[in-house]
Amino acid sequence: MTYTLLATAPLGLESIVARELTELGYPPTQIENGRIFFCADALGVARCNLWLRTSDRVHIVAGRFPARTFEELFAGTSAFPWADILPRDARFPVSGRSQKSVLHSVPACQAIVKKAIVKRLQEHYRQEWFEETGDDYAIDVSLVNDEALLTLDTSGDGLHKRGYRTPGGIAPIKETLAAALILLSRWAPHRPFADPLCGTGTLAIEAALLGRRMAPGLRRTFAAEAFSFIAPETFATAREEARDLILPTGTVDISGSDHDGGAITLCRDNARRAGVQDDIAFTQRPLRQFAPDRTHGCIVTNPPYGERLGDDREIRMLYKELGALMNRAPTWSLFVIASRPDFEKLLGRRADKNRKLYNGRIECRLFQYLGPLPPRT
Repeated sequence: MTYTLLATAPLGLESIVARELTELGYPPTQIENGRIFFCADALGVARCNLWLRTSDRVHIVAGRFPARTFEELFAGTSAFPWADILPRDARFPVSGRSQKSVLHSVPACQAIVKKAIVKRLQEHYRQEWFEETGDDYAIDVSLVNDEALLTLDTSGDGLHKRGYRTPGGIAPIKETLAAALILLSRWAPHRPFADPLCGTGTLAIEAALLGRRMAPGLRRTFAAEAFSFIAPETFATAREEARDLILPTGTVDISGSDHDGGAITLCRDNARRAGVQDDIAFTQRPLRQFAPDRTHGCIVTNPPYGERLGDDREIRMLYKELGALMNRAPTWSLFVIASRPDFEKLLGRRADKNRKLYNGRIECRLFQYLGPLPPRT
């Protein structure tokens, strides 16, 4: 069976997710703000959850229809054959959001959707009460401009949760955004990669996963693995495919450094959990001492934003040191995500390109300094 699917993405990353889907063999059918629609079968659901590096979640679309009244919302929800995907004991919480719509009460919309689904299940299973003691089937109703979109979440935890980062640890950048920065840099494994302000090591680890062709979701599970309408062997098949594609250690030249020794210890622990501990050289070293011994490399980094009181002087110095680093590495490309509008002035050079992105709720720019390409061999 072929499903209409939705991959969600942070604003500004839709084209990156669309490119990933196309490379996986599932080209988008429609692209909107934060939403990329495509079609795939059950194996495609598994592959996309395993392989998408920059998407937040993958949903199955259950319905899309105008909904200016509760009656329209109830009727549109009831039109979908919910018993085809929800077993008798399914637990199906309903989340929701509303934007620029007449139906602006999210709790009321959630209640209407829940009621409509229950009514449809009652008709199919011929019973009045459902215990909801089984597996989770998370339903979402999104109302935008008076149009309702009903979806079933196949991911469970957000796709940024790869399973390698310490729970509760400092998370200056999500894994999905880190992967997006690397894909936007167009870095390739034949070039050296470095993050001289590596923090918890996320950028270096995501580069190693990409360079070794490792599916980012290979070390976690997904909600759809428990769905009754998806065969148990589906995800096993997708994982076997993914393992067969992994390149051996030694494929990439990746380094990460930070002035904080505790951060470097954490980086190494995270890399070990990700299975790329032998692919990254982590070193305790201040930024001013970074001096690459290879040419035509790529630096991708996420410096501190300096949001705490008293950090301004430190951040200014850090940006100036990045400018000095460029002078020490003239053949390298530099990609920096920063929230300060005066970043280019402090670094001392105008970027070749910049792109608006969001790190969580913080509006940022990806400043791109493009060095020369490696000579052809």
